Amino acid sequence: MPDAFTTRVLNLATGSAERVADITGDCESFLREAAAGRDGLLNVFVPHATAGIAIIETGAGSDDDLLSALHTLLPADDRWQHRHGSPGHGRDHVLPAFVPPHATLPVIGGRLELGTWQSVCLVDTNRDNPDRRVRLSFLG
Repeated sequence: MPDAFTTRVLNLATGSAERVADITGDCESFLREAAAGRDGLLNVFVPHATAGIAIIETGAGSDDDLLSALHTLLPADDRWQHRHGSPGHGRDHVLPAFVPPHATLPVIGGRLELGTWQSVCLVDTNRDNPDRRVRLSFLG
């Protein structure tokens, strides 16, 4: 029987632009090996103070809509007390209060149990940090 708990770290280059990166395929690939047909939970965690994990539709404009909504809620201007980095960078440190740095998802028969239009996404508004890590953990 495979281990009850398995974990792996993804290294993602998000670049110098704000981004919603679909990592569903990476999650599914990890589960093919780690879950091996079993039921359990997938935890997705980004160990960064300026990024989050969202379950959202992608490819139909919702990912751009999310970034637009975050601009409205968290403008990149000089209102933030946290002031190091590029102008408005303080908002990036508030992002995880709105888009949490984790998600826990059901796995049934070794497969991620998402709705038809749902994707697992890394949300990164921090243009100062182009490299991100995402920890995938399966508990069977």
